[in-house]
Amino acid sequence: MAGRVELRIGLALAALGFLLAGLGASIAVLARDLDKSTDQLAILSSAFAVGLLIVAVTGPYLLRTLHIGTVLRAGSLICAVGAAALALAGGFALAVAGGLLIGLGGALLVLVAPLLLHGPTAAARLTRVNAVSSATGILAPLAIGGVDALGTTGRIALLAAVPPLLVLAALSGPGEAPGQQEAEGAPKAHVLKGWLRVVLAVAVEFCFVVWAVARLAATGVPMSTAALLGSAFPIGMAVGRAIGPLHWRGWSPLIPALLLATTGTLLVCLFNQPAAVTTGLALAGLGVAPLYPLTIAALVAIPGINPARLAALGALASGTAILLAPTFLAALAGWLDLRTAFLIPLPLLALLWAVSRDRQPVPVKEPA
Repeated sequence: MAGRVELRIGLALAALGFLLAGLGASIAVLARDLDKSTDQLAILSSAFAVGLLIVAVTGPYLLRTLHIGTVLRAGSLICAVGAAALALAGGFALAVAGGLLIGLGGALLVLVAPLLLHGPTAAARLTRVNAVSSATGILAPLAIGGVDALGTTGRIALLAAVPPLLVLAALSGPGEAPGQQEAEGAPKAHVLKGWLRVVLAVAVEFCFVVWAVARLAATGVPMSTAALLGSAFPIGMAVGRAIGPLHWRGWSPLIPALLLATTGTLLVCLFNQPAAVTTGLALAGLGVAPLYPLTIAALVAIPGINPARLAALGALASGTAILLAPTFLAALAGWLDLRTAFLIPLPLLALLWAVSRDRQPVPVKEPA
């Protein structure tokens, strides 16, 4: 049963990872297609975030009234429709609607993943399925850049995510979920810190997901080349999640992760050569890779609170991060320039370290 559950969640996150990794390239291509600036299209990432926020509010009710497999099936279908809309959109309104549907459907998938992969090895299992997501994410900018180089809009490549989502909808059964009982409750400050850690982890990730291709384009390379080089970040994410959180001399796995992410961010900001920026994106991907699996597993594992509520809080955290961080970066880029604005991950990483120092990392080692 556990293997079948991981297969379903892996398939869901593989398709979603492809769509999210292609979001930045899609924004850059759509800006060219519609003759708009990239900062004007930050609303696309906001539409995805709005979908997450809607599910964060309605998620506990959905999980009380529907089988968890039904929620998984609905999420896959909604996400498939959104992907098709964004890929084929000939205007701004349909593209935004596609982003919103990807957000709604993707949020349902994100909601059920930590619930189905619960237990003492949750962080390891989440890291494993997120590694699949990152691996398929490598293909998104490559596919978008390759298709765009053929003379048609590269957004057509997003249609590749539709068949696996439809297969998932056909395969999904009721699934299993952890118990829904609550104990005496956890301290509010503990829950708030857990929520904030997820916000910061996702905020850093989506700064790169949404704006990496635009940053490369700003170095002067053609858009198709920028989309191809933009695969450096998801490649780094895939490698980082395949390796898993790094443990050294009893240090928190956050330390090497934050150091790698910081080094990558500085390379992206301090240099304006495509090779340096691409290297920085790869290093940042390596560092950012374990942050979300560790923080979401820690949040859902907080004792004394219904896991469905905690998973909904995780969706709320992701939505908040995706709504604010890339949009704020875009606003800074409109005021300064994208190269300088890309410094924003640095204070986010510092704050993540500050609010994580008072807790032990979630176990990620599989039992013997």
